[in-house]
Amino acid sequence: MGVEIKGAPHLWSVEDSLEELGLLAQTAGAQVVVTLNQRLDRRTQTYVGKGKLDEIKALQDDVHADVVIFDDELTPTQQRNLEQALDTKVIDRTALILDVFARRAQTHEGRLQVELAQHEYLLPRLVGQWSHLERLGGGIGTRGPGETQLETDRRLIRNKIQKLKRELEQVRQHRSLYRQRRQRQGVPVVSLVGYTNAGKSTLLNALSHAGVVAEDKLFSTLDPVTRKISLPDNRSFLLTDTVGFIQKLPPTLVAAFRATLEELEEADGILHVIDITHQNAPEQVQVVNDLLAGLHLEDKPTILVLNKIDLLADQDMGEEYAGCLKTSLRQDRVVTVSATKGWGLDNLLKNITELLNQGQGKANDDSPGFWVSGSL
Repeated sequence: MGVEIKGAPHLWSVEDSLEELGLLAQTAGAQVVVTLNQRLDRRTQTYVGKGKLDEIKALQDDVHADVVIFDDELTPTQQRNLEQALDTKVIDRTALILDVFARRAQTHEGRLQVELAQHEYLLPRLVGQWSHLERLGGGIGTRGPGETQLETDRRLIRNKIQKLKRELEQVRQHRSLYRQRRQRQGVPVVSLVGYTNAGKSTLLNALSHAGVVAEDKLFSTLDPVTRKISLPDNRSFLLTDTVGFIQKLPPTLVAAFRATLEELEEADGILHVIDITHQNAPEQVQVVNDLLAGLHLEDKPTILVLNKIDLLADQDMGEEYAGCLKTSLRQDRVVTVSATKGWGLDNLLKNITELLNQGQGKANDDSPGFWVSGSL
């Protein structure tokens, strides 16, 4: 279920956003049976209008749905009102993304990051869990069992959040020490960024034979992977795959992945991978650019990598689209590739070499230089 507020600025149409929400739901193991949308003048305490709420209720019985997913992050009040009105499980886009991330996280760090985001999401929503007990008592001197349990849960979650933050701070410090060692060795680093399912992991595999899991699914890989890549002149650099971005990415998740995203800050360059065949490719580019700007990385040297040109009916479309992006985004370096077929990889490596050489030219004379050879 999605809502579009009339007159409010929006990058995506409600229909396109719901199509992506359906893919997220399928990734989480759900079967989508009905998709609905509504245009409203303003947001309501039930997210949708009363008539649409009645329609959802009637459809639940017809299709035997046991969960209703909403395309925006619901306030605790909205979620509580919807659950009472629909008498079924209600989740929002944020909870769905967190569920997908929890399924995909494999490393200890990844699980810590997702767990932190889940707890920070849950904390303001605890009150609805104990409303049935709060009616038994309350007020000064007569605190009811529901209020007592609620405060206990809040304290436990706050303590858990603090513990997770301490553990992630240790991870961040470890990453910082590792980056300092790389800098002393003069190893250049290039980071892959892009919208989820744009083909970043496939490109990493094509360049390094890394064997990273690459599926045609949203967030098929979550944990960052770094591989050493050799250039034609036997010089080397490190290529790091990062978590994929998505529209309406929860702020709690961005904050939880701070240690991972700091890798982007230290990178010498960025490869922004774009699925050239996606109907919302321009909007996906804007989502990634906005997130990079939020991380103060908009000025980082970047190569736009237009991927999946093998799926285009006309190969010239890729070059034409590259020219449009180059002009509209004021981006000098735009290359077209097919990570699956291996097309355009030589040209990509040439552009990476030029990008890193430009960085080398800006380095101080007493710097160790960008290139290393042999094993790290």
